[in-house]
Amino acid sequence: MVSFLSAMLGCLIGFAMAAAVTFGNLPRWIRSPLLTFSGVASNFAGVPLAFAFIATIGPAGLITLWLRKDFGINLRAYGFNLLSTPGLILTYLFFQIPLMILIITPALDGLKREWREAAMVLGATGAQYWRMVALPILFPSLLGTLALLFANAFGAVATAYALAGPQFNIVPIKLFAQIRGDVLGNPNLGYALATGMIVITAAANAIYIILRARSERWLK
Repeated sequence: MVSFLSAMLGCLIGFAMAAAVTFGNLPRWIRSPLLTFSGVASNFAGVPLAFAFIATIGPAGLITLWLRKDFGINLRAYGFNLLSTPGLILTYLFFQIPLMILIITPALDGLKREWREAAMVLGATGAQYWRMVALPILFPSLLGTLALLFANAFGAVATAYALAGPQFNIVPIKLFAQIRGDVLGNPNLGYALATGMIVITAAANAIYIILRARSERWLK
């Protein structure tokens, strides 16, 4: 569930941001820094990312204490807890959104201006162009990237474990608990979980490669 939700949110938010810098008439200087930041942030995961979030919006984080002291806003009173499933999803979004931006921006650049002009000449509105022309062309790229984001989150164990230890009931942490050498571990269960993870991530990556190749036929 964590992998799927973080992949879905990362896909939606990342697509919106990529579309904004590509078609939103934003200043040209925004695009280059955004892509540069996305290249760095998409690889910033694991223990450093977990500690960064704990230090900023954790229970005793800098922003948490600042909001409580200067504005009287208690994030815990509003139900926010970084050391929970929503907090883990929020942490994953830090590298999921940039990865989506990096992958989908070239696909958006591949949409030809002539397609939009032809649709406008035939009387289509902007919404109709996106619904009937652009999104069907981008759909293989979007679905493939969603599969890749799912695989990316599914295998991220260091971030979750550093964030809250073994309390998260997700497959990578359960796998780590079974094969770390503890007397309470069950190696056979660990092998089964590892095999399942390999199959799922391989399938997700295969879906991405196949759909990416299909979309490139239109975007060349």
